[in-house]
This record gives sequence, C-alpha cells and structure tokens, in this order.
Amino acid sequence: MAAIRLTPEDKKRLIATHAECIATMHGVAGCAVVKATPPGDVTNISGGVLDDDLMRRVLIYLRGRAVPGKLVVVCTENEKSWRIARLSGVHGVAPTFVADTIFHNEQDIQHAIFEMRISELG
Repeated sequence: MAAIRLTPEDKKRLIATHAECIATMHGVAGCAVVKATPPGDVTNISGGVLDDDLMRRVLIYLRGRAVPGKLVVVCTENEKSWRIARLSGVHGVAPTFVADTIFHNEQDIQHAIFEMRISELG
C-alpha cells in the first residue's frame, strides 16, 4: 500500500472533519466517519467518507496497514472503558498501552487514535 503524504492543512482539515462526524455518532454502536442528523440517529447520514475522497483514502490506508507499532483500540472493560495501545508486531506479544487515559465511549477513543495516527503520517 503506497504511503499517503498530507500537508499540515490537510491534517488539520481531516482532524476537524473527523471530530465533527464523530460528535454526531455518540450513542451509535461502532464507529463510522459520517454525520448523523440528528446526532445519534443514523437514518439520515452525510459528509465524512461519503463526501470526502481524501478522508476515505486516508482511513483505508490507516486501517489497512499491518505494521509493528500500529495504534489500536483495546477494550479494557466490556462496553465501559477503552485504552489506546501499540501492537508489538510479534505474534503472541501483547500490545502495550501508550498512556493512562481511559475512554468511556467508543467515539472519543476513535477520534483520539485518529489524531495520533494522522500526526504520525509523513
């Protein structure tokens, strides 16, 4: 998979778009980068990956990479708490947590990990 190069302006715009989409998805199981209108109701969606080709390509790239050190979401208490970790890249070696921050919904941790992944792109 070819690397994606983003300008600082691209990164800023993608993070803002992602935050806007994620904010409308609270209360919805899973994580989709689209805008729900009204928030939490996915019967009417727009924006995000539906309208933004760069967002779509970046998400495919970030989610498809199988590299040591990849950031992942780890559920630490079923349906209650999540943390960000890094994969070791070695079969059988557990991921290591990157911070002590505990998230209490899927949407906030998905946005935090997106910001971290974007900042790590060249």
